[in-house]
Amino acid sequence: MDLATLLGIFGCAGVIVYGIVSGDQGVSALSNFWDTSSFFITVGGSIMCLVTMSESIKDFFASLKSFLLTTKIPPSNEGETIHTIIDLANVARKEGLLQLEEAAADIDDDFLKKGIMLIVDGTDQELVSSILETDLACIEARHSKRISFWDNMAAMGPAWGMIGTLIGLINMLKQLDDPSSIGPSMAVALVTTMYGSMLANWLATPIATKLRANNRKEIAMKEVICEGILSIQAGENPRVIEEKLKSFLSPDERGKVLGNAEQGGDA
Repeated sequence: MDLATLLGIFGCAGVIVYGIVSGDQGVSALSNFWDTSSFFITVGGSIMCLVTMSESIKDFFASLKSFLLTTKIPPSNEGETIHTIIDLANVARKEGLLQLEEAAADIDDDFLKKGIMLIVDGTDQELVSSILETDLACIEARHSKRISFWDNMAAMGPAWGMIGTLIGLINMLKQLDDPSSIGPSMAVALVTTMYGSMLANWLATPIATKLRANNRKEIAMKEVICEGILSIQAGENPRVIEEKLKSFLSPDERGKVLGNAEQGGDA
């Protein structure tokens, strides 16, 4: 489980609560920041817009459930993957491409296994490249769809918060003949804006950013796999393949990741 996500969400909530109760009113001040109508307008309006923009109700709930992906730590196996590709390159160079079928049986990564089986079947290199690139594009499109959902929520929250504020201000202006109602009415109007800002900056934007970062990491790793598979099919020297794949990593990661992979291989 990714504790950073949970720590960030609960930490933000803690900061807000502390800011509210640290004043003169103490814990009783929390009631000043709750208004059912404001919450209904902001959150309900945002959700209904997102339902409208979704392809279906099922698609809406699938996008909403993508929040759970931010609570999971993406598998970080750069060293293991690169080490596996180099081992496969050695097998292909010494025993031929057909021997890769047996070696691929122990591979857990479906994308890597798919690429290996394509070259074992004698698929043309351009076709292998096209299939893998199409697979990558589809993966990124699915991820982008979920990320866009949270980006849209980040935009809808403040917008519906402003709508709620305008409703509150209109109601307040209708009662200007009663000065005692101006303060409470203004407070309710501002609470709606706060709900919209919280929805955007506490939940939606951080979740979209986290999903975007996870997507970049996954796509980068699959690009390494694509390059490795095409290099194996081209019959390149395993040492050349290793140097090529190392170029995908930052200077700090190269020694660390490949060093760990070599230790795992020696063990």
